[in-house]
Amino acid sequence: MDRTAKPDPPCLLSAPISRRGLLASAAVAACAPVLVACSSSGSSSGLGTTSADQLSKILPNYIRNTSVNPDIASVVGTNGAVSDPGFLAYPASPVRTITAVPGRGGQYTTMTPLWGAIPPSSGNSYYAAVNRAIGATLKIAPSDGNNYGNALPPLLAADKLPDWINIPGWNTTNLNFGKAVDVKFADLTPYLAGSRIEQYPNLANVSRGAWASGVWNGKLYGIPVYPSNAVFAGTFFYRKDIFDRLGIAAASVRSADDLFALGKELTSVAARQWAFDDLWSNAGYLGQIFGFPGKWTTDSTGRLVHRYETQQIIEALAWEAKVVKAGYVHPDALAADIQNAKQRFWSGRVVIGSDGTGAWNGDDAKAGTAANPSYNRQAFPLMTATGTGDPSIELGNGAGLFSYLNKKLTDAQIHECLAIANYLAAPYGSAEWLVVNFGDQNADYLMANGNPVLNERGNKEVATTFQFLATPPSVTTVGSGFVQVAKDYCAWQGQAVMHAVKPLFYGMNITEPSQYSSIGQQVEDTITDVKFGRKPISAFTDAVKTWQSQGGNALRGFYDGIRSQYGTGQ
Repeated sequence: MDRTAKPDPPCLLSAPISRRGLLASAAVAACAPVLVACSSSGSSSGLGTTSADQLSKILPNYIRNTSVNPDIASVVGTNGAVSDPGFLAYPASPVRTITAVPGRGGQYTTMTPLWGAIPPSSGNSYYAAVNRAIGATLKIAPSDGNNYGNALPPLLAADKLPDWINIPGWNTTNLNFGKAVDVKFADLTPYLAGSRIEQYPNLANVSRGAWASGVWNGKLYGIPVYPSNAVFAGTFFYRKDIFDRLGIAAASVRSADDLFALGKELTSVAARQWAFDDLWSNAGYLGQIFGFPGKWTTDSTGRLVHRYETQQIIEALAWEAKVVKAGYVHPDALAADIQNAKQRFWSGRVVIGSDGTGAWNGDDAKAGTAANPSYNRQAFPLMTATGTGDPSIELGNGAGLFSYLNKKLTDAQIHECLAIANYLAAPYGSAEWLVVNFGDQNADYLMANGNPVLNERGNKEVATTFQFLATPPSVTTVGSGFVQVAKDYCAWQGQAVMHAVKPLFYGMNITEPSQYSSIGQQVEDTITDVKFGRKPISAFTDAVKTWQSQGGNALRGFYDGIRSQYGTGQ
């Protein structure tokens, strides 16, 4: 399924890893793009970003592509959130969105991450099929995604960048990217801003919110990869088959107390079953219930408040410590065994856990049913700690990965690369999308039950490579034949977008000064000790006071400077 979260195994039909599978699998740490601050004039001041007024002039116009009709329509929610459309089978007669071969015979070097086995480049029919279709040669050179961030700094320092490169948002911190981007990469503003993007209709189908995080120093540099109008990091999941067996209705779980009450009913040490995994996992998930932000919020006076400083995070810590003390959390979770969390959920040793939305897909259902034929993952409806009031879920940025064109390219080469990007961004359901994701039907894949499936050769040669240069907006599709999973996810996301909120500084490229890079570590370590009952709540509040005095208050001042000059986001 082409959705979002942290990296997990491939889940887009039998295709290479999807956006949400990718962001669920590489443990892309709280997968929001790292934000970098530089002055809008381009002179790296370290304070500033691009204002909403500037963005309105820089961003490409949005022109929705209506050439493909989904089986499940998107739901328009709040704050610009729109759920991904759903497809239960690939359209029988794929439309063509490109009327002419986009390339002019150019040859371009590329570099993209890959979380998985790197396929052979020699004699690769998939690479050949895509290059044939685009009328140019993209020399694909995938690099190990787990070490990708380490490979980037030497390339920039030595000025040995390829013509076209993917740089994930979370890898920009150690690149001093706010300064490097002006020097190393092509400014795409003259080519794509406003109505100029209309010559690239598939790129125009990408929302303005997704383009926003590709803006640096008042100029557009990045081409969004795996964009979406509804990026949610993750949520809380439960084993519906176990709930059904015990006569528990998820809809009756409306508060933190309701969730805690399930602990006793679902935990049986003798049966080696525990109610919960570590639900703190990513603090953003518990923030959905207890109402604290991923990073910053404001109090009643308008003062900036960090999530560490909220009463709600203290309540969340106390709640999790109570769950741990009651014996409702799996022992391996208490031992910080994150690697086997999915296996615990699949096997039913854990009934409730938190995870990225990328965990909810056909491959998950396939793995779960292998352990238990009745396996059924579902997500809880959004809830509040008290069971009253409106729940909320924070929107992640519209894209967390971007590709960049080398500044050394000529004007003609940039035009050619953008035309190729327009081909790569053809929407799901199109003839071009099949080529980009599956290659040649005769050599790499076949159609089975209405969906493309890689054959033996395709499984060896097709990998997520071209997709890291440009992609269409995300969709939800059937994976591994589990149609109901796609329907269930679409239904949950359709409800979630109605409660979407944009965090402060949403979509703004802001990098905190390096002196603040490690001041939160002591607090995070203390959070672990407190939530597992090894230290009292007072240890957390003491750690926060230390954080404030050692840079937290100064960091607040840094963000106040950005807020006063540029606002707090879209």
